[in-house]
Amino acid sequence: MIAIIDYDAGNIRSVEKALLFLGEDAVITSDRETILKSDAAILPGVGAFGDAMKRLTDRGIDKVIYEFVETGKPFLGICLGLQLLFRESEESPGVPGLGLLDGAIHKIPSQNDAGETFKVPQIGWNDIDINPESKLFQGIEGKPYVYFVHSFYLKADNPKEVAATTEYSLSIDAAVEKGNIMATQFHPEKSSEVGLKILKNFINMSKKGGKN
Repeated sequence: MIAIIDYDAGNIRSVEKALLFLGEDAVITSDRETILKSDAAILPGVGAFGDAMKRLTDRGIDKVIYEFVETGKPFLGICLGLQLLFRESEESPGVPGLGLLDGAIHKIPSQNDAGETFKVPQIGWNDIDINPESKLFQGIEGKPYVYFVHSFYLKADNPKEVAATTEYSLSIDAAVEKGNIMATQFHPEKSSEVGLKILKNFINMSKKGGKN
């Protein structure tokens, strides 16, 4: 069973539907015991960094996330769920993130170094460059297109933890992996067959206790 962590931050049902489509048991929950007993956990989310962190801390879910990660079982952040795993975001100055991964979240520039303009937020499909050693992207070749909706982007401290990048006014770290912690800035549950393959890889890791 995979726990989808509920903290009123959106896109919960679409993640659940994707997992059910793949034949996986999924439960939407904020209950500590249910989350800790699950084979894997997903932290989804859309909205503002500061508001989301307040919901997590007010409900004590931040502590449950730390406990779950310590078990070594697979943990996946999606969109805002990726951003919350890092220490800070320009969106909410002074609000600490979960700090499980090293890096920071920055505002996407509306113009690149060549003077070209870009719409912010980035909404739509974009291709990604995959780290061939990534567990999350096993069996996915080339530069697949995935679906993004975001105004802020990750710059990870450790390039070795970057599982995929994309270009949108600058180079963006689109996915990360560190041990049992994985995260995508894009929405795999909305990324057609490629996204379902990513989620299937995550499910398979949960069947192996996170080992690949």
